[in-house]
This record gives sequence, structure tokens and C-alpha cells, in this order.
Amino acid sequence: MKNIFSKVIFFLIICNPAFGADENIDMLNKLGKEINVYSKKIVNVNVGDTVFWKSVNPGHNVEFIKGGIPSGVEKFKSKYNKDTSYTFNTPGIYAYWCTPHKSMGMIGFVVVGNDKSNLEDIKKLKFYGKSTKIAEALINSL
Repeated sequence: MKNIFSKVIFFLIICNPAFGADENIDMLNKLGKEINVYSKKIVNVNVGDTVFWKSVNPGHNVEFIKGGIPSGVEKFKSKYNKDTSYTFNTPGIYAYWCTPHKSMGMIGFVVVGNDKSNLEDIKKLKFYGKSTKIAEALINSL
């Protein structure tokens, strides 16, 4: 029973769903037992809110996953080792990853306006390596 409880708590900490307002996410080499990770895996914001990704450790970026953003939204890819931000003006789910660490599980989701109308598109995305299992758990929690 203790093992199940620990796993549930761990999962809730990983997801850390926040609701509304601007969000800050750190790009990290290590967080707990995880390596190459965003400090928050899922954030919920309102239309017009901004997410700020801070380059705490070198070697990371943010790239929207092709097919994993609402229709009409243009691709976004930040530079490596640089703080970046994005203001979300279109509701829906945005899937993103760190380009060099996408197979190591460095992925995240932003849900804008509590709109999950593109969830079926998100479920069809191809993830790689360790990200496959992480994505499945995160998508199931959306």
C-alpha cells in the first residue's frame, strides 16, 4: 500500500497542474531522480497568459511538437541555453519538448483556456524513448 501511495504522490508532483495566470518553468539537468526535465510537466493558463521558460542549466530549449498544437498556431522553437517565453492567444493543448532531450523524457504540455478540443491530435503524436511512457501518463491526466 505504501508503494502505491508513493507512486500516486510522485505522479501528482510531476503533473503539478497550475490553473491560470502567467507561469514559470525551469529547464533543468536534474530534478529529484529525473534528468533533463522541465520543472512543470503540465500547466493550465488562460488565453493571453504567458509561459516563461528559464534556462537554469545549459543545453535545453523549447520546441512545439508538429501536430501537437491547435490549428492555426505557428511553430515555435527557442534557442538553446536562452530564457524564452510564449504568450498563448489560441485555446487548446500545446505539446512541446526539448529538441535534444525529447527521447529522454523532457516534454511538457500547456493547456490554454481549459480547451481540450485537440486532445485526439495530441494522442496521435509520436514520442520517442522514455518520452513515450511519460507522454502516455500525462495525456491520460489531461
